[in-house]
Amino acid sequence: MAPWLPTKEKYGVAVWNFPRTKEHHLPLQIGEMVHILQASEGWYCGYSLRNRAARGIFPASLIRLKGAVGEHRGAGESAVPAEMPTVQEITTTLREWATIWKQLYVAGQTERYGQVKRMMQELMEQRLQLLSGTLPKDQLLRLRKEVTGKMDYGNKILALDLVVRDEDENILDPDRTSVISLFQAHKRAAQTLTQRIQEETSPQQRAPGHGSHGAASPSHNLYLCVRNFVCHIGEEAQLFMALYDPGEQRIISENYVIRWASTGVPQDIELLNNLKVVFTDLGSADLKRERLFLVCQIIRVGRMDLRDSHSRKLSTGLRRPFGISVMDITDITKGMCDSDEDKQHFIPVHLVAADGDFLHNMIRKAVEGKDINHKGQGLWVSLKMLWGDLSQVRKDHPHLVDRSTAVARKLGYPEVIMPGDVRNDIYLTLVQGEFDKGNKKTQKNVEVTVCVCDEAGNVVQNVIHAGAGDSPTSHYRSVVYYQQRHQRWMETLKIAVPIEDVHRTHLRFTFRHRSSSDSKDRSERIFSMAFVRLMRPDGTTLRDGEHDLVLYKGDSKKLEDASAYLSLPSERNLSESRLLSGSSFRVSGAPSGLAVSTRDSFQISTLVCSTKLTQNVNLLGLLKWRSKPSLLRGNLQKLMNVDGGEVIKFLQDTLDALFSIMMEHSETDVYDTLVFDALVFIVTLVADRKFQHFNTVLEAYIRQHFSATLAYKKLLLVLTQYVEQAGRGDSCEPLPRTFKALEYIFKFIVRSRHLFVQLYEGKEVAEFQRSLQRFFLALNQLMESPLEGPTLLSQGAALKYLPSILEDVCGIFDSSALGAVLRDFVGNLLPQRLLKQKLQSLTHISSSRAFQSHECRELVLQTALPILQELIQAGEEEESCIELLSSILEVLYQAQKRAEKLRARHKDRGDVELAQVKKHTQVILERLLPTVNRRVIVLDRENPLRSHYVACMAAILSQMDKDHYSTYIQAFPSRPELMDFLMETFILFKDLIGKTVYPSDWVVMNMVQNREFLRAINHFATTLTEMFLSNSNFELQLWNNYFHLAVAFLTQDSLQLENFSPAKRNSILAKYGDMRATIGASIRDMWYSLGQRKIEFIPGMVGPILEMTLVPELELRKSTIPIFFDMMLCEHRLTGTFSRFEDEILRRLDSEVEGGRGDEQYMQLFKSILLSCCQSHPELAKPGEDFVRLVSELLERLLDYRAVMNDENKTYSMSCTVNLLNFYKEIDRQAMYIRYLYKLKDLHISYENYTEGAYTLLLHARLLAWSEESNAAPVPAPHGLHLHTQRQLKEALYNQIIEYFDQGKMWEEAIHICKELAEQYESHVFDYEMLSDILQREAKFYEKILKVLRPSPDYFAVGYYGQGFPTFLRNKVFIYRGKEYERREDFEMQLLSPFPNAEKLKSTSPPGQDITDSPGQYIQCFTVQPAEEGRVRLKGRSVPEQITNFYKANHVQRFSYSRPFKRGPKDPDNEFANMWIERTTFRTAYPLPGILRWFVVTSTETIIISPLENAVETMMKTNEKIMSEINRHQNDPSLPINPLSMLLNGIVDPAVMGGFAKYEKAFFQEPYIQEHPEDAGNIEKLKDLIAWQIPLLAEGIRIHGQKVTEDLRPFHERMEQCFEQLRAKVESQYGVREMMFFEDRRSGRPRSIAWVPDWDRLSHAGASTETPQTPKPAPRPSESEDHRNERRENRASSIFGPRRQDLRQSISELPEPKDEKWRLSCSVSESSPSTDGKQPPPSRAAAGAQPSAAGSSLSPTGFGGRVRSASKLPPLPRKFSLAVYETFLEQSDAAAGGKASTSPMVDGNRSLKSPPLPPPKSKRLSQL
Repeated sequence: MAPWLPTKEKYGVAVWNFPRTKEHHLPLQIGEMVHILQASEGWYCGYSLRNRAARGIFPASLIRLKGAVGEHRGAGESAVPAEMPTVQEITTTLREWATIWKQLYVAGQTERYGQVKRMMQELMEQRLQLLSGTLPKDQLLRLRKEVTGKMDYGNKILALDLVVRDEDENILDPDRTSVISLFQAHKRAAQTLTQRIQEETSPQQRAPGHGSHGAASPSHNLYLCVRNFVCHIGEEAQLFMALYDPGEQRIISENYVIRWASTGVPQDIELLNNLKVVFTDLGSADLKRERLFLVCQIIRVGRMDLRDSHSRKLSTGLRRPFGISVMDITDITKGMCDSDEDKQHFIPVHLVAADGDFLHNMIRKAVEGKDINHKGQGLWVSLKMLWGDLSQVRKDHPHLVDRSTAVARKLGYPEVIMPGDVRNDIYLTLVQGEFDKGNKKTQKNVEVTVCVCDEAGNVVQNVIHAGAGDSPTSHYRSVVYYQQRHQRWMETLKIAVPIEDVHRTHLRFTFRHRSSSDSKDRSERIFSMAFVRLMRPDGTTLRDGEHDLVLYKGDSKKLEDASAYLSLPSERNLSESRLLSGSSFRVSGAPSGLAVSTRDSFQISTLVCSTKLTQNVNLLGLLKWRSKPSLLRGNLQKLMNVDGGEVIKFLQDTLDALFSIMMEHSETDVYDTLVFDALVFIVTLVADRKFQHFNTVLEAYIRQHFSATLAYKKLLLVLTQYVEQAGRGDSCEPLPRTFKALEYIFKFIVRSRHLFVQLYEGKEVAEFQRSLQRFFLALNQLMESPLEGPTLLSQGAALKYLPSILEDVCGIFDSSALGAVLRDFVGNLLPQRLLKQKLQSLTHISSSRAFQSHECRELVLQTALPILQELIQAGEEEESCIELLSSILEVLYQAQKRAEKLRARHKDRGDVELAQVKKHTQVILERLLPTVNRRVIVLDRENPLRSHYVACMAAILSQMDKDHYSTYIQAFPSRPELMDFLMETFILFKDLIGKTVYPSDWVVMNMVQNREFLRAINHFATTLTEMFLSNSNFELQLWNNYFHLAVAFLTQDSLQLENFSPAKRNSILAKYGDMRATIGASIRDMWYSLGQRKIEFIPGMVGPILEMTLVPELELRKSTIPIFFDMMLCEHRLTGTFSRFEDEILRRLDSEVEGGRGDEQYMQLFKSILLSCCQSHPELAKPGEDFVRLVSELLERLLDYRAVMNDENKTYSMSCTVNLLNFYKEIDRQAMYIRYLYKLKDLHISYENYTEGAYTLLLHARLLAWSEESNAAPVPAPHGLHLHTQRQLKEALYNQIIEYFDQGKMWEEAIHICKELAEQYESHVFDYEMLSDILQREAKFYEKILKVLRPSPDYFAVGYYGQGFPTFLRNKVFIYRGKEYERREDFEMQLLSPFPNAEKLKSTSPPGQDITDSPGQYIQCFTVQPAEEGRVRLKGRSVPEQITNFYKANHVQRFSYSRPFKRGPKDPDNEFANMWIERTTFRTAYPLPGILRWFVVTSTETIIISPLENAVETMMKTNEKIMSEINRHQNDPSLPINPLSMLLNGIVDPAVMGGFAKYEKAFFQEPYIQEHPEDAGNIEKLKDLIAWQIPLLAEGIRIHGQKVTEDLRPFHERMEQCFEQLRAKVESQYGVREMMFFEDRRSGRPRSIAWVPDWDRLSHAGASTETPQTPKPAPRPSESEDHRNERRENRASSIFGPRRQDLRQSISELPEPKDEKWRLSCSVSESSPSTDGKQPPPSRAAAGAQPSAAGSSLSPTGFGGRVRSASKLPPLPRKFSLAVYETFLEQSDAAAGGKASTSPMVDGNRSLKSPPLPPPKSKRLSQL
């Protein structure tokens, strides 16, 4: 193979998955980035950037190479992509989002999943655009802004880290950014994202028309695209589209004109699909209009009437009304609904219905009307809101707005007038007119023609614009309304006359009647004329508003002769009486042929929008002041009353006029004050928002056009006079306005001085400096004044506006002198006067260029810092204080950076600058750091200012170096003060680390804060070792605080790198490193430096050190775990043990591991390191080894518990909880034991395992005595709140246990608890009320036992095989107790859910080693049967089934599973002959139910049952089933008969299985008996069982006959026939058996059959008929003895009193009772023998039932009754007692010779850990 060689390719991305098939392969997934180190024959060697530690080889064909640059970091090289940073950020973001995106899909969050998917797709498309490299610079910047906004928004909604950026969208580098700037950037970014999320979630609440990009824009635009116009006109048409306000009932924009051909397309075919317009200049006031409509007026151009026939020649070219269209666009302009250029809207057409329908009136009606039947006629348009001025819109939306797009401006000025917006537009509206019909029969069809004429009457060409998108014309013709006296046109057009021609032009209106006939129309002449001049005689333009024009009549040629009418009045003057009389008259002095008509009227409206023409006489007078100097003073005064818009339009001309007045009167001060006030007025106007964009115009004027070299003297003089006047307390009304304009006043002053210096080569410098000094002196004197009213206002204005002049003053005034001025300016103000304004002024001063000078800064700080210190301490004006402090710290940071750069170039100068910055930092540190610290401590956590204070504190710390710390520490006058500071700081740091003031997604801010805190902690640690370590100076609390702070710092969430994504982890490591290693090493060194003082920190520091060692960082663990051994050694040398250390570490381990800390690696490290340390010290070898083993065992159990505690299936959590509580019981940690008891109880109750919850609580109750002693161990709520004595707690626990037992239907158990409580109430506390209550509850439980249905649970054996399971499950078998009615399928499904990869074993046989040793998971599950324990007292008794069933399924520790198999030759006719049974018996650790629903199997035993034994067992079960059914029907006659019918019929008439005849054929034949002589006993038993079945069947059939219905009578008779045949056969072969019946002692209860099967003697051969002497019952012990026994038992059960028992014995373990009185409420006659060893006398029941010695016999199978064999029928008594029967069974067992199938059960409870405890013996036993 070719050698591996270094390659130029360094960086690539996997485009295909590559699995690891060989050891040296590097597995890769699609999209994974790799760093390539070497290459060889189509293979690469390298590592993945996800895991740099793992290296391997991978195919080159699967890698797409990318450009990269190599960066050397340490000894290695790292590949960094060569792409632009934004592209890299998109890539990283997409990778991070992809992981979360998949998680959202799995979690079912479909809406968020879809949202993230869309954003990811958009980011990928934008990434391609960025990579294309074809975007212009402006588009690239906009795209970057959009991309970063989208990424930040996505990070926010996905709860990822906040990314902070600068103005160019670059990610801020914390190493090159101050802490204050970082904080402010975080705050801005968070606010922006919050605002955007609010807009996204509730778009209807957004500000009208304001998106995130449009909110700051003063100009708004509506883009309109006409997609189609569908209307049947038949002639050419003109469409006039505009914006309409229905509130004002007027159109507010220019028209957009579309000329439509009769063919249905635009007349200009090039405009097809390109009919676009932008309605611009819309301001916020326009968007706030209540309603806004888009209207379209449709005017056809052609005939007078469309209905006219073409038979005669008609007049054409008439503009006639056709219809209108309206659309409400309010929601679009206000942003209430989406505006999209691709979405089309349909606007229907309202057609003109009558000749009198004026279009404007139709619009007014239509906006209020409803839908109309438009028949599909209308406009299809698209609309979109755009923001910014027109140039910005063209940049942002070039695909929508290009040079061909029409622009329709608003009628009037925009809200903000842009400096470059030069306009000279006069908007003319033809309002209305009224015309007399004259000599015509009908009213005239009037057409108005408008033109612009000069003084000679010549028409000015192409100055009339009908609207945007249309070419200018020389004449405009109005719409013709048919035969209307009163005409209302409301047609608006724009007149655009060049500026130089306005003064000599006028508008002329001519009126003509239009006829529908072409011939008549041609003969019509102008019948009237009106005109109006555009400029008035005084030089101002035509005023805005309506004008009622004079109509002239006469010869048509005379009407068009300008010389004939220009000398006449153009507007009606109502004061002239001659215009009010007569119909017409000749104007005096006018040429013949012109007369004024008073019967006709005509009104127009004009609006002038011109930046060159003014309508104001006063402004015009000022501009032309030289023509009339006498009016100058008045014009200057009147300037203040001129509209601001007029002044701004003539800004440069006005300023030139003002300064020319000042310069031409330089020798006098007559006009100085007036000019100064005028200048202030103009500057104040520019400051208004409407004209804010004229700031640049004003500044440009100052720089380029201003030339008054002497103006500075006069301006400074007037300004100083004003200030001095106010300082003296005199009224100076202009001063507040002057201060507002102070910035630009000083710009004029400074510029004038510079021009003077340039012209006169620096003369009069001292004079100028004195003038400035005089001004500042006057200003400072003003600040000293204590006066209120105007003086206070002036002081506030000075504070606000003085900082604005510093930028200009810096260049002309010495920095030291300026610093002194500013110091006095603020310092002279009274302390509590204008606090907020004072702080804001200082903030602006600190942000100025002057403050960057260290001389000025030093002087200003002398005033600012004391003010800050005082106000922060008092908590006054905190927002302003923080703003000022932040500004000062930011300036110092920038100054430090500049000094460091200067030092790199010029060391000496740089050192000087740096020393100055350090000096100022030291001043701030000494003055403000303790103050800020204390303020942070005092403020509430929720106070928003707290985070800003912390940022200031971190900023101060970031600018401190080693010298600062040293100087600051030494500056404390005494050790106690230093100690207080350190104590305060440690507590504050710990509080800020534990509960950070910043949101969790402010990662950069948190990390920067941590970095500064770490530096401070390490510096303070040095102070501790130097000043507080020696014996005389040692401060325990201070050192303790240090350790707690350091550990809290190390363990904080923001430093746990393993919890972060790989990208975030690598980023933090590259920028900050792993701070945990640094602080960990510091903690270790500080601990070892303590020397003999270490013992004072044990056990207090055990917990914090444990927290530190649990951090999952390998090197940190290795270096800090030895501290534990040092603690052990220290305590052992002092006390001989390390018990305090051991107790504390065991206690803290529990909470720490449960909280998520610790892992397998920690357990191994802990074990290996401590064992190694202990072995090196012989005195600690053995105790240390025991301790390590103890901790390892605890850790193992705790890790198991934590691994499953959050699983949905709490089954395994319960197991691990039991393991833990057993462990704590073994090591005698009662508090921890009880803690986990209650955790287990809560788990059970949450799953409704009430029985198990009761048994769990019982373990705690058994630890308590009936005494008044206080509770030793803490008890969880609610029991521990008010129960202080053991008696109180035990009683409460018992009541809770009774409730749980009741809910779990374990009433037998609840009864025992009730008995014990009753004993206490009756004999000890004598609370008969409680006694009555508990006895009533007990009685209800007895009743429930008999009357409430209680199904028996199923039991399941579950085996967990394979190495893939946790240790507490691995290769173990458990017996589970199922819930009521739980099917095995449901149980298995629940069982497999935690292990989705587990395989279910189909076989029930134990698996082989290949399964148990495999790495997989295999689960085996099958049903087992409880093996009933022998309960002597229930045998032979008539016990209701409800009672016996309980004991069959509860308190069981042995369970069996039977598996049939074939052996020997196969008999096809009789399968029973070779049916063998393999029976496996499982023994659990504890009986079920208990404290768990399952217990592990501790032993298994397998036996083989022969076919004969199987037959005996089967017959026994069949007889038992018959007996059970009989007793059920006797006890409850209402039961249905069907089950009994099926059971009996299946036996007496076996159709399939053949009944016991198959047994006879298989086992009773002679060959079998001869081959198996050892089975003789079992054969006899089987025969006996067959014989005993007959009386059982007889009784069953008798009952069946009594209850059978007539419908089933034939069935019953058939069954009786079969039974008689069967009985005859059986009695002839096996003898006759007769059953005995026991009468219930209660009257009325039916008789019951007594039959107790003997399960332990299934294989016994033969039976003895001898009857032994009946054992005598023991007498009841006395009450005092009972109490003594109880106390003795209680003492023996408590392991936390005197330790009489082995500590490793289970807490729950108690001596098992010698009889079963605890389990059963049985008779005292059945008690065990008395303690004195004497046999008690026999009871009357036993004596009465004693059989005679002669002829008595009992069945070996356990039946009681008469036996009449075929050969001999021995007599039996009619009834015999249970005692006789039990004695017979014992003798029968003795005679059987010991062939038991199972070994005797051993009482293994004492070796178990926590079985469910039985209550103690009850002393209140009822008699049967």
